[in-house]
Amino acid sequence: MTEELVLGIGREALLTTVLIAAPLLLGALITGLVVSILQAVTQINEATLTFIPKIGAVVLILLVLAPWMIQVMTAYTTDLFTSLPGLVR
Repeated sequence: MTEELVLGIGREALLTTVLIAAPLLLGALITGLVVSILQAVTQINEATLTFIPKIGAVVLILLVLAPWMIQVMTAYTTDLFTSLPGLVR
């Protein structure tokens, strides 16, 4: 195994992780921004108010995108395992 091969495998793992985590993080970010704007408009200064909407948004996104996320993880793992015999020399 060469250094380039190990770096390539690591790069693919990081890209897959970012691809799977990005929708959840963006959903939490957008929900947090909306709740913060509503708090600023209504002058409600409660720090714990943002947690429930963020959790709800993340759960909703997870329920909707779970099949796609599982497919991405399965494809990456399958590709890694099928290429493994060729990697070891």
